[in-house]
Amino acid sequence: MRYAIYFTPRQDEPLARIAANWLGRDPFGAATRPVEAVGELSAAEVAFHTASARRYGFHATLKAPFRLAPNETEASLRAALVDFAEAAPPVVIPRLVVGQIDGFFALVPEAPFAPLNSFADEVVRAFDRFRAPLTEAEIERRSPDSLKPDEFRNLCQWGYPYVFETFRFHMTLSGRVGPQESPRLRAAIDSLFAEVLQHPVPVDALTLFVETEPGAPFMVLSHHELGRRPARKTA
Repeated sequence: MRYAIYFTPRQDEPLARIAANWLGRDPFGAATRPVEAVGELSAAEVAFHTASARRYGFHATLKAPFRLAPNETEASLRAALVDFAEAAPPVVIPRLVVGQIDGFFALVPEAPFAPLNSFADEVVRAFDRFRAPLTEAEIERRSPDSLKPDEFRNLCQWGYPYVFETFRFHMTLSGRVGPQESPRLRAAIDSLFAEVLQHPVPVDALTLFVETEPGAPFMVLSHHELGRRPARKTA
């Protein structure tokens, strides 16, 4: 069993609904749904290009999937999430745009946004004590020979290559796409997300995802709104 701390919009938000329809799955407990044709892409093509992203659900990684440390439990992790979320103020991304990272399409900030990076850094540090160290096999699955020195150092120290100076906020929408197919896929994604991406995106919650067994789809376990510390009772 692995856990992950992601950002994802609430299930009823337009961005979440559009992404769930595109990927063919809602990680908030809903079953896989048939994907539909979009633009020039057939339903079969959409299903093919979204297959790898579908298993993880629509999200941005803050604390990458990890096994629990031996001295921690799911209950202790959720309690820490409650405390962290209550004390952390939301961060509002001025605008997300469609981008391509290492061949796959994702929603990314239009411009570098320091408050978002600082928030991600805090999440990585705060929850690292819950992460069991990577095994040699887990390190090998990350193809360490292909990583840059700082990425490999992050992998060994923090369990994920892309944190701190190498962090890239992204909400994945596809698997890797070759140059011949990229224009058609981008056009389809642009047409689907164009209207909703005209609005700022508040990072206003942390969501705990769980993978119940290797290869299982990641599902939402709990959703924690930021900055909702209860008022203290007074006599």
